[in-house]
This record gives sequence, structure tokens and C-alpha cells, in this order.
Amino acid sequence: MARRRFFVDEVRGGRAQILGDEAHHLTRVLRVETGQKYEISDNASVYLAEIDAARKDLVSFSILEKLGATETGLPIAIVAALIKFDRFEWLVEKATELGVASIVPFMADRSEKGLDRAAGKRVARWRKIAREASEQSRRAKLPEIADLVSSAEALAFDASVKLVLEEQTGAGPLLAALPGNWVAESSVAMLVGPEGGWTDRERFAFAALGWTPVSLGNTILRAETAAIAGLAVVLSAWNASNHSKPAGSS
Repeated sequence: MARRRFFVDEVRGGRAQILGDEAHHLTRVLRVETGQKYEISDNASVYLAEIDAARKDLVSFSILEKLGATETGLPIAIVAALIKFDRFEWLVEKATELGVASIVPFMADRSEKGLDRAAGKRVARWRKIAREASEQSRRAKLPEIADLVSSAEALAFDASVKLVLEEQTGAGPLLAALPGNWVAESSVAMLVGPEGGWTDRERFAFAALGWTPVSLGNTILRAETAAIAGLAVVLSAWNASNHSKPAGSS
């Protein structure tokens, strides 16, 4: 059975700590104890560590060895229009589990009015959700959850493959828009619209800035469902491409 993994702020001098509410969760809910071994990550490397103190507000670790760790290898960003916060939280959690590299929230033309004013207070919660999901899914690194950006900043997001999920007819299948041969420098950004869909103004901007409209099929998906489905398709295609390569190829 795989060991649980926790994130720490830093590893220094062969030691690490978890403080405050998270320490309380470890000691009171997970009931960690001195002498138990877990994996920890400082968001750069993963280590096998042993608990040498477990109190209500502090859990400290001694590093035993550095471990090998793998991530998806494909930097993929979800550039997501703001939607109702309970659904956006679900998006953050599930995208983190799948291996998203970053989530960039923005206010689209048809995002519900007022969400932008409240979003600033939600970012810390989204990052906490991403941290917990990263531990559950045994990620080596946390995804970046960006502060809210403007529509112009969202559309200017740079990646080698830029996709916009489109519910209107005429968009080609997502799979058909992906590279036949991925390269080491490949990166993907995927624009996900709000509950009301894209406006004509936004569609004109997509075309001008090199975004490719893509479809996930004939059914109309909720924004958060579309984001997760699109992410899964891209990562599956990338993994299949890499597994099919002969040893030593790039």
C-alpha cells in the first residue's frame, strides 16, 4: 500500500515541519504518531521521512532519503471563466487530481455578475483544495492557482497548443487538434467558458490570437465537466504518444 504524502513549506537541514490547522488535521483526524513514516514534498522534491514529534499544532519530520518522483511532464493550464464557486471548487479539485499544471481564473463576458468581486477572497480556499487534492493523488508538485486575471490577460496566455472549448457546431474534435508528435517543449492551454457560453466578441478575439476552437461531442456539458473532460483527453493523448515511442526517442 502506498504511503500517504504531505506537502511542507521547506526542507532544511534534513528536517521539515507542518504547523497550525494542517498539523491539527494530521494529529486529530489522521492520528499520525511519532515513528511513523510518510512521504513529504517541498514542491520540488519528494522524500521519505519519519515523524519525530506530533503535537496539536506541530508535526515534525526527519528526512530518511530522497525519492524519485514523476509528474505528467506536460504543462497544461486550464484558463477558466469564473462560474459558481461550488462548481469552480470541484473543477480545482478534479483538475488537480488529473495533473493540471495551473488554473487561471478570469471574468468572461457572460460570467455571473459579482463573482469577480468575491473571487479574491476565494483564491486561498482554492489553493487549499488544490493542496489537499495533490496530497490525495500523490503529486510531487502543487498546481499553480493564479489570482483572477482580466479577459485580455486570459486570452494572451501563451502555450504551444492553445485550445478553446466550444459548444457551437463547426468546431473540430479536440483529439484532431492535438499534435501528432509531441515534443519536450510542448505545452497546452485550454480556455473554458462560463455557464452562458462565449460571446461573438470573445470568439473574434480567440481567432485573432490563435486559439483553436474544439469540441467534446454533441452534448452540452457544464463548464466544470467540460474542463475535466478536456483535460483528461489531452493528458490521455499525451501519455499514449509517449508510451508508444521507442526507448531513447524524444
